[in-house]
Amino acid sequence: MRDSMAMSAQAATQTVRLGWYWALSRYIDRETRAAGMSSTYKPKRPVPSFRALLEDLRQLIADDAKDVGDGRYPRLPEAGDTPRQYLNRVRAMLSDLPVALARRASEDTASVASIPLPQNQSLPDYYTQDFHFQTGGYLSDDSARLYDVQVETLFMGAAGPMRRRVLAAVADIVRGHDQRRLALLDVACGTGRFLRQTRLAFPRLPLTGLDLSRAYLSEAERNFADCQPATWLAANAEDIPLPAASQDIVTSIFLFHELPPDVRRRVTREMARVLKPGGSLVFMDSLQMGDKPQWDGLLEAFPVRFHEPYYRHYAIDDLDALFTEAGLVAVDKSTPFLAKLLVRRKASA
Repeated sequence: MRDSMAMSAQAATQTVRLGWYWALSRYIDRETRAAGMSSTYKPKRPVPSFRALLEDLRQLIADDAKDVGDGRYPRLPEAGDTPRQYLNRVRAMLSDLPVALARRASEDTASVASIPLPQNQSLPDYYTQDFHFQTGGYLSDDSARLYDVQVETLFMGAAGPMRRRVLAAVADIVRGHDQRRLALLDVACGTGRFLRQTRLAFPRLPLTGLDLSRAYLSEAERNFADCQPATWLAANAEDIPLPAASQDIVTSIFLFHELPPDVRRRVTREMARVLKPGGSLVFMDSLQMGDKPQWDGLLEAFPVRFHEPYYRHYAIDDLDALFTEAGLVAVDKSTPFLAKLLVRRKASA
């Protein structure tokens, strides 16, 4: 039976969040224009109207609320922050904005070079740069502290609801199983926001988060302070330090557009390797060209506005062929707002 009160409460909460982040996004746009950094690039492909964007956002919120009402997952806090901690993150993000805009103006993407690497850790060259001109790239403690509020502002509050489309797919896979006997690996787990919500939804499901950034993994551990622990691996997804056929579920959320084409293929093979026969990959990343043809102009403009050196190739990469070659067969596909969600299954032995 649907819980209408929980459904309504979820929809109301998310609508308020969207309004807040929309205002933050508009403020940052205003500051960007004031700094003379407003993009004059005009996409050649179609760009959606404000109404079309709003309709997709409404559908995203409605789907999220329906899943709460149907018990697919409970109402979940977006983070473990106190209001004061959250506002401190917002203030820090706004304080960092002039520095990031100055670096964008000079096309400087090397602030990460000043960060000393932990001992006994080597990083691939493609990773040691400031994606979307983020101060410290993915390697500093400050970057890890600001990342989630920056992403939510970029997506106007839709990042959490989009990630929960992955959680909904995981819920469908877990249903009917003893979650204690399953294992889930999140590849490029970042600050652990998705895994935290997975833990709250499935308290006994063994979880592993893998990421190249020790700073982000430390932030993930902090996000788990009030939860049953997960296992954290500081490792490269091109060589996952887990046995073959050890995971029932592998998730990957907004990773592939930041990988060079050859690395995408190696990571895909590794994810397939660690999946058990019959196991599932739940993949989310940006829309690709043609997924929503009237939105293709947004995808065209995105790497112009932000430093995303591998995005253009990602936007036209043949993901179906990529996953099929790795032995992952198609199960489901959807396009929630600005994201593409794929569920693939490893063939049974």
